[in-house]
Amino acid sequence: MIVYLLRRLGQSLLAVIAMAVLVFIGVFFIGNPVDVLINPEATQADIAATTERLGLDKPLYQQFGIFLSNAVQGDLGTSFVYGRPALDIILERLPATMELAFVALLLSVGIGVPLGVWAGMRPNGVAGRTIMAGSILGFSLPNFWQGMLLILVFAVLLGWLPAGGRGETTEFLGMQVSFLTWDGLSHLILPAVNLALFKMSLIIRLARANTREVALQDYIKFARAKGLSGRRVVLVHILKNIMIPVVTIIGLELGSMVAFAIVTETVFAWPGMGKLLIDSINLLDRPVIVAYLMLTVLIIVTINFVVDVIYSLLDPRIRLSEMKG
Repeated sequence: MIVYLLRRLGQSLLAVIAMAVLVFIGVFFIGNPVDVLINPEATQADIAATTERLGLDKPLYQQFGIFLSNAVQGDLGTSFVYGRPALDIILERLPATMELAFVALLLSVGIGVPLGVWAGMRPNGVAGRTIMAGSILGFSLPNFWQGMLLILVFAVLLGWLPAGGRGETTEFLGMQVSFLTWDGLSHLILPAVNLALFKMSLIIRLARANTREVALQDYIKFARAKGLSGRRVVLVHILKNIMIPVVTIIGLELGSMVAFAIVTETVFAWPGMGKLLIDSINLLDRPVIVAYLMLTVLIIVTINFVVDVIYSLLDPRIRLSEMKG
C-alpha cells in the first residue's frame, strides 16, 4: 500500500509541475497587461517604468524561474490590479465557490443515485423511462440556458427565489457561509441546482447502468432466493457494488465543479472564484489568472489522489495491478 501511495504521489507531483509550465506559458501569450493597465496617454518612459516594475521586462524563462521559486514558498505573485497577493484574493473567494460546489454535489448524489438505482431496478416502468428522459435533458441543455430558465421561472414568474448574489452570510468554522441563514439559503438554491443538473444526469445514468449489471449477477439472485427483502438486497448488495465507479465520478466531478463553476457564477452573479477569473482575464491580471489555475490544478490533483486511495481500498485488485505495472 505504501509503495502504491508513493507512486501515485510522484505522479501527482509531476502533473502539477507539467501544468505549471503549460499555465505560465499559456498566460504569457494572451497579451501584454501594460496595454490594459496603463493610461492610454502615457509616455514611452511611463510604459517602460511600469513594465519594469511589474517584472515584465525579463525574458520568459526568467519570469518563470522567479514564479517557480516564489511558488515553492507559497507566493503565487502580486495582483497587477489590486496590488495584493493573488493567493489571498483567491482564497477570499474560495469559500463561496466551495460552498456552491459541495451543495451542488450533495444534490447530485442525494438525488442522482436513488433515481439511477430506481431506473435500473425498473427499466421498463413509466418512472424509469421518465427518469432517463429527464437525464437526457440534463445532458443536452447548455448550462447557461438552464440557469436563465431557472431565473425566469423561479425568480421572475413565480418570485419564489432571488435571481442572483449570495445573500446574508454568517461565520461557520472561521468561514463566511450562506446556507445557515434563510436569506443566504434562498440565494444558494438556484445556482446550486443549476450547477448540479449536469452532474446529476451523469450519476443517474451511471447508477442505472451499474444497477442493471449488478442486478443480474448470481449472488443477487441467491440473495433473493434466500428470501431477503428487496430493500435489503438494494441497500446491502447492489449499492455497495455500484459505488466504486460512482465514487470515482463523484471525486472527478467535484474537482470540475470547483474549477469550472464559472458559467453558473457568472449567470447568478455568485461572488466566487469563477467570477474573479473572468474579471482578471478582462484586465489581463496575470498573477491572479496563474494563481487561480494553479490552485484549481492542485485541488483536482488532490481530489484524484484521494479518489485513487479510496478506490484502492474498495477494490484491492486496483493497487495490486498498479504495482505490477
